[in-house]
Amino acid sequence: MKRGPKVKIARALGIALTPKAARIMERRPNPPGQHGAATRRKVSDYKKQLLEKQRLRAQYNISERQLQNAFTHATRQSGNTGVRLLQLLEMRLDAVVLRAGFVRTIYAARQAVGHGHVVVNGRKVDRPGRILQPGDTVALSSRSRDLPMFTVPLENSRPGAHLDLDREKRSVRVREVPEREQIPVQCEVSLVVEYYSR
Repeated sequence: MKRGPKVKIARALGIALTPKAARIMERRPNPPGQHGAATRRKVSDYKKQLLEKQRLRAQYNISERQLQNAFTHATRQSGNTGVRLLQLLEMRLDAVVLRAGFVRTIYAARQAVGHGHVVVNGRKVDRPGRILQPGDTVALSSRSRDLPMFTVPLENSRPGAHLDLDREKRSVRVREVPEREQIPVQCEVSLVVEYYSR
């Protein structure tokens, strides 16, 4: 996945990664570049798989190695590998911080965890990739709980059914591992599985 302007990456992948990208993509839905609006040639199966893999990576803001490791872990579990992969990614600490509504983007979630604004079960954790378990409680640290960067997004947050949000305490408890339909990710995960199964 390319690094660079988030809006440009979002337009290339066809998904809004930030509120700003969503606004711009309403006006300019085509991919970036002078040939963005041109008619596309037939896309190969490999290209479709690669694009879906990049879209998944971008939505969780993770590296290629992190996604590979998650896929390997998912293949060792019983059940649908694609669904297991999404569930693993969704149980990452930064993903839960985003879904709880503490922040607006996955980039802000990663930064919040990395800068020590988040505690898990009462202890400070600065690893965005930590995998949470049902029953874990994620909260904003005492020094961060009243910062506008967290309180403003929290006013309009609507966490999934697998999370119990306590707005007053600025905390969220993971009730269970989410089902596929509870995971708001735009991705044909079967293509990602095909990509890594080649």
